[in-house]
Amino acid sequence: MKICIVGAGAIGGYLGAKLARAGEDVTLIARGKHLEAIQNRGLEVIMADGSSYRVNPCVATSNINQVGSQDVVILAVKAQSLPAIAPQVSSLYNSDTMVVTAQNGIPWWYFYKHGGEYEGQQIQSVDPQGIIAANIEIDRVIGCVVYPAVELRSPGVIRHIEGDRISLGEIDHTKTERVQKLAQSFKKAGLKAPVRSNIRTEIWVKLWGNLAFNPISALTRATLEQICQYPLTRELARQMMMEAQTIGEKLGIEFSISLEQRINGAEKVGAHKTSMLQDIEAGRPTEVEALLGAVIELGKLTHTPTPYMDTVYANVKLLEKTLHHYL
Repeated sequence: MKICIVGAGAIGGYLGAKLARAGEDVTLIARGKHLEAIQNRGLEVIMADGSSYRVNPCVATSNINQVGSQDVVILAVKAQSLPAIAPQVSSLYNSDTMVVTAQNGIPWWYFYKHGGEYEGQQIQSVDPQGIIAANIEIDRVIGCVVYPAVELRSPGVIRHIEGDRISLGEIDHTKTERVQKLAQSFKKAGLKAPVRSNIRTEIWVKLWGNLAFNPISALTRATLEQICQYPLTRELARQMMMEAQTIGEKLGIEFSISLEQRINGAEKVGAHKTSMLQDIEAGRPTEVEALLGAVIELGKLTHTPTPYMDTVYANVKLLEKTLHHYL
């Protein structure tokens, strides 16, 4: 298949490299020194066991409009970058193009094809002006939950830390031929790619930890292991997760693991810097709206108090503001 990765940074580059190595026709959309390195030397992936490989995508460019139609578009940019990208995505479409949303947190499409009293509700935190919804046709969307922990070590070089699961699912709960075909391509590339009938549940289970660990790490500069092993921050994460669980359950989500199991799973990842901490250290905007702001918004929607999440959210927003001021 012709697959375009829009946002070939750490996770996008990792997916693109795996798919290209498996023989897929891969185009990477990147920018700056990272793009230059890919164009000159290809993309290198250093695996957790120390082994490495290098691939050359079919195309690497910064210009989406020059790429042409694709069978699959994987949106791997951070959630806060989607409104700027969305108006250009249609240039990649053919009649059957799938758009895979690989962002962390609550996606802009969450209440589309959801059913129930909130059907079609816009998530202001992630799509405040409705730009994403207006430019990405909902029938093209495939939900996605990305689990690999990776980091951009240097331009053109991606380090894989752990994990190889990419869960996929139609947002209307069906298991279509197209999502099965996409899963097979991912599996051929050496990824675990289960097709879920309720992708929203899996989004919540991953988000459940991320909404706590990511902002706490951004504020403290601590790794997952450190946050989980220090009693005070472990308890703070637990309180935030309890608030989120209440909201999720009001929206019909059944959490398949316990809160302690989710915390222990994060601890086992070890001395890993979360993506939000990496963004803070690099002076980039964070995913705080998709990971935490959107959950707080859903708390208001479901009349659920969120004092712990509110406090951490306020501190991360101030941290972003002060960093921007000094950069």
